[in-house]
Amino acid sequence: MSKHIPSSRREVLMGGLALGLGGGGLALPGGVVQAAGARELPDFTEPGVNLREVVRMQGSLREEDVPWWFTGVIFAVTGDGETPRPLVRFEGMEIYWFQHVPSGYILGGNTVTFFRDFETNEYLREFRNPWTGRVDAVKPAVQGGNLGFSYSVDGIWPVRLSGQPLVEPARRPLQLQWHAMRDQVWLQHQTVYPPGMPPMHGQRQTMFAPRRDVLDRRIDALPSVFSSTVFMGWLKWMDMKDYPGHVIWHASGAKLRSIAELPREYLDRAEREFPERLTARPRPA
Repeated sequence: MSKHIPSSRREVLMGGLALGLGGGGLALPGGVVQAAGARELPDFTEPGVNLREVVRMQGSLREEDVPWWFTGVIFAVTGDGETPRPLVRFEGMEIYWFQHVPSGYILGGNTVTFFRDFETNEYLREFRNPWTGRVDAVKPAVQGGNLGFSYSVDGIWPVRLSGQPLVEPARRPLQLQWHAMRDQVWLQHQTVYPPGMPPMHGQRQTMFAPRRDVLDRRIDALPSVFSSTVFMGWLKWMDMKDYPGHVIWHASGAKLRSIAELPREYLDRAEREFPERLTARPRPA
């Protein structure tokens, strides 16, 4: 990652690696595409409906920890004529907290990602780099802190957890890209990054929830699952900033009822190494 990017922007960039903190996009005609004759869904042309449903899909309408667990593979891309090659596996948790504010919500959270060997699936402590010939020390990807996102009917933008925007927000009615077919409803959106990021960074993700649960307004936190693709530069611990190429993360996972549902091996390590990251509850000012 470029040393010229302010640290606050680096945190926003890395925050929400799997789930794409900060949504964008335009509503499709009619607000949602769904099968003819299907039970009527919420009116996604309404900004207030988009706000409520994206919070239910990504987190909870209650102020509480909402953990997600995800796994995936990172691919290396080294040139136009090269087939992307699997580099490493990864496993992680993101945990969110939607704080209620007069304008809507402020989303804060933490991410803890561990890397695994692609062939054996064992946790990696060292990685023999096929391009540099070095043996690299593998460092977990850990993000979170005093940055998050403002969610309101006027859009989604990066802020400090105090609510102060990092850049002047472009306010416009919140419209997101929803789809529905048979018994599933899904939301597609693209991560919003502040200005000044390197060009090779981007994320597109999809979150799914059962139609019956979307229709049930008593449910504050939908039992969602997701899939996501992220494009970014070489992993920092590979120290390959001068090498051409980039990596592609492909992740998928599910929202959990609590961190107790995390796989035991992952939870044991996270509790040992990063216990402070296992809650997103806002700290007292």
